[in-house]
Amino acid sequence: MPKTKRSPLWLLGKSGAYAVLLLGLVATLLPFFYIMVSSLKNEAELRKTPPDFFPQEPTLKHYITILTDERIPIERNVMNSVFVSLMRVGITLFTSSYAGYIFAKYHFRGKNLAFGVILIQIMIPFQVVMIPNYLLVVKLGLIDSLWALIIPSMVDAYGIFMMKQFIESMPGELMDAARIDGATEFGIYSRIVLPQMGPPLASLGIFTFMATWNDYLWPLIVLTSPEKRTIPLLVVWFQTQHSSNQGLILAASILTLLPIFFVYIFLQRWIVDQATQSAFK
Repeated sequence: MPKTKRSPLWLLGKSGAYAVLLLGLVATLLPFFYIMVSSLKNEAELRKTPPDFFPQEPTLKHYITILTDERIPIERNVMNSVFVSLMRVGITLFTSSYAGYIFAKYHFRGKNLAFGVILIQIMIPFQVVMIPNYLLVVKLGLIDSLWALIIPSMVDAYGIFMMKQFIESMPGELMDAARIDGATEFGIYSRIVLPQMGPPLASLGIFTFMATWNDYLWPLIVLTSPEKRTIPLLVVWFQTQHSSNQGLILAASILTLLPIFFVYIFLQRWIVDQATQSAFK
């Protein structure tokens, strides 16, 4: 078949769309790239006016200083953030997907009221529930414990809403056939529903991971020991202890961003699938 000839106006519009997307990409990535290259500058280059974009003499001394500082257990702090983030992601994915399955495929008295209460929680800012959460943590004896960062966030209202919307599009005939074959309700969830939820679970997982990894206010309130600090508290510690050393602050910021970058790269295929499926729906 001969190729359809595109009009000049169509080509111009497509070129303009690509130009806008490219401009948005540059505007988004440029600040992060500048922080990265600036973290490789020495103090003289950082104080230079006007500053050079690229370092004249690249150095890793800021990263070496952070990794070898004996005043902070940086390996322990990194493992704290990894543990809390992965636990919250795992628990949130389970509770959100299971509750979303119940709200999407079950009919029971008070269902709409219960789901309405969940939707209201999405609109309540964290500062409103911060004091009740703190009192709960005190009652449980979890002050200065990493579990204080996990237990109050085991159920995510937005995650339940997101999973419910996705599961509603699944054909109920699959679940009815499994019931006829003698499958339990949890078996239907784990063997039929869950395997089809890769894209939304990946999207919710990365949102939860980013929110947990970057959380500063709640860890600041409930954690007191240096060995229990998470990465955001460590970055703020560098800002207070080395306020005059911009290189250390920039290097600490880059070390904070790297895990989120790698998680996104690993899960981006599922996130694109989720966006594509949402567009078709």
